[in-house]
Amino acid sequence: MRTKTLKKNKINVVTLGCSKNVYDSEVLMGQLRASNKEVVHEEEGNIVVINTCGFINNAKEESINTILEFVQKKEDGLVDKVFVTGCLSERYKPDLQKEIPNVDQYFGTTELPGLLKALGADYKHELIGERITTTPKNYAYFKIAEGCDRPCSFCAIPIMRGQHRSTPMEDLVTEAEKLAAKGVKELILIAQDLTYYGLDLYKKRNLAELLQKLAKVEGIEWIRLHYAFPTGFPMDVLEVMRTEPKICNYLDIPLQHISDSILKSMRRGTTKAKTTKLLEEFRAAVPEMAIRTTLIVGYPGETEEDFQTLKQWVKEMRFERLGCFTYSHEENTHAYNLEDDVPEEVKMDRANQIMEIQSQISWELNQQKIGKEFKVVIDRKEGGYFVGRTEFDSPDVDNEVLINAEEGYLRTGEFCTVKITAAEDFDLYAEVV
Repeated sequence: MRTKTLKKNKINVVTLGCSKNVYDSEVLMGQLRASNKEVVHEEEGNIVVINTCGFINNAKEESINTILEFVQKKEDGLVDKVFVTGCLSERYKPDLQKEIPNVDQYFGTTELPGLLKALGADYKHELIGERITTTPKNYAYFKIAEGCDRPCSFCAIPIMRGQHRSTPMEDLVTEAEKLAAKGVKELILIAQDLTYYGLDLYKKRNLAELLQKLAKVEGIEWIRLHYAFPTGFPMDVLEVMRTEPKICNYLDIPLQHISDSILKSMRRGTTKAKTTKLLEEFRAAVPEMAIRTTLIVGYPGETEEDFQTLKQWVKEMRFERLGCFTYSHEENTHAYNLEDDVPEEVKMDRANQIMEIQSQISWELNQQKIGKEFKVVIDRKEGGYFVGRTEFDSPDVDNEVLINAEEGYLRTGEFCTVKITAAEDFDLYAEVV
């Protein structure tokens, strides 16, 4: 009689959505590895865990299509089990269970112990900072808080991620030290809202103190700030940015809109005058700073006049980095009660108009860099170029610096000084100095 050989399971983690999801997948993989499980990221495996995104329509669509793809593979006998976790699952679990019943189990964003149990692993509390990074070895996303207490009308994140919870400073310093020991040189700080950091634990906004502590970690060279909120911004952060060389002169602050009536409806707690004043204060405190923002066009009730106000303001502000999204009508949000009355083609046209203006601004700002020298980190080699970034650029979303690979070898993850020789609207060309 033939005996069935025991096959060793290989767990494949598939990540969709934003950097916070990347971080969560890395923590999950670290936990699995600690339980001696074989785990890979977006490779082949007989057990699949899909970490979904449920933020806006396109992202939800991608998540559902990925689930359906792996359920089909399960039916075809190519994989044994499919588990789903993350924001989509948190938000729509009952619907998903009904519509796609062939998934073995669904888990929400806070159910990591349950997911590990289903995968035959134990949740280990002591694993602070132990995660398997999936980004290039020189940088890592660094989540300092979870959830959000802001009431923005268009956003479903509080539904999916719950209230704001800061991670204690000592845990974050431990995690940064472990990452530095693995060769990570750049921490990209993420949260739903960085500026809220510390309010729950220390009863005050404590981002500046955290930055000072992280800057002391040996081996970390750059610390980058993503996702700040304009209302109640802790100004002491600017002082740390100005005086501490490790803190990149870079801030990602999604402003969403500038027309007062739209800001009010969005429940952003600010006005055009206040926002403009804040940005002027940023520029005065840290003149070198690259400000990245994201905007939403086509929000319910956005008139042509509102849009023109936004357009004019973008021209005046001359943001170093800017992204623009079309409004997505999300159930269970405050804005869902409003009529989604801007036609899709108008939304698209408005987004394109904003990006056209931005492309011109970016081109003009980049021309000013020609002939100047910058410290650059090398992220990867692509075709005939080494691709790097300055401190003013975040991976995947901002400008890149292209260096001709024929002119000499550069190591991925290392820093070097380059001179800019040419510039396009979103790319810079350079030679090593």
